[in-house]
Amino acid sequence: MSLSSYRGRLAPTPTGMLHRGHGRTFWIAAERARQTGGQLILRVEDLDQARCRVEYTAAMIRDLQWLGITWDEGPDVGGPFASYTQSERGPWYRQVWRQLHATGWIYPSLHSRKDVQAALSAPHEADDNEPIFPAELRPPVGTGSDAVEPGDVNWRFRVPDGREIMFHDGRCQEVRRVAGRDLGDFLVWRKDGLPSYELAVVADDHAMQITEVVRGEDLLTSTARQLLLYEALNWTPPAWYHTELVLDEQGQRLAKRAAAQSLEELRAAGVTAESLAAEWSSS
Repeated sequence: MSLSSYRGRLAPTPTGMLHRGHGRTFWIAAERARQTGGQLILRVEDLDQARCRVEYTAAMIRDLQWLGITWDEGPDVGGPFASYTQSERGPWYRQVWRQLHATGWIYPSLHSRKDVQAALSAPHEADDNEPIFPAELRPPVGTGSDAVEPGDVNWRFRVPDGREIMFHDGRCQEVRRVAGRDLGDFLVWRKDGLPSYELAVVADDHAMQITEVVRGEDLLTSTARQLLLYEALNWTPPAWYHTELVLDEQGQRLAKRAAAQSLEELRAAGVTAESLAAEWSSS
């Protein structure tokens, strides 16, 4: 890609305070955009209505600004692809659902995550802890083909079992996943009327003309799922760069739910953004 065409993005989910691991990933994303003379987009991924909070969005912007990160487009500065808040992009997601539905790759599924975990043929999970959907729970091909709207049921993408999905990652190099073994049929639409993470991210990265996605390596298998969506929609996927995860003293990745030390707490303790940037640039 040419230096002038680079478009990266920050896509935080406001379900808690940003921690050191988030900060490192977003700092790397911002640096990759800066080094190419490209643009950086901030998108708020707030589709988890039960857990997302407006106060976390405000705190997230404060933390990113404290790190010295600036963006060219976003919910606070606008831009040509507004809205930059996912909860305000419903009509676009329904349009993409209709495009996917026309391909024949998706189907309505009455089975919950609990059903999948209870199935005898689903004894394992993907490396991102998503249960592998057992093939015997699929309905016949063509089920749901007469639907005109997603309605109040889950919709899944039927993965091509046995097919290897390979992509090049800017840090991890060649990554391979096998459909049916490493990932199963995955949600694209939820029965509560919202798109899944996979559909929303692909839809927005395409619409916002993102050329490289920078995110944590825990999403490598998610990338394989998203590549299937890009292919089904006949869209060109972006480049990928998956960062190394930041681990705690026990070797576990930092997580909001585990009360990982937040950027706000680091700031209050006297840690400077400059010291974090120096740490991250040398790692």
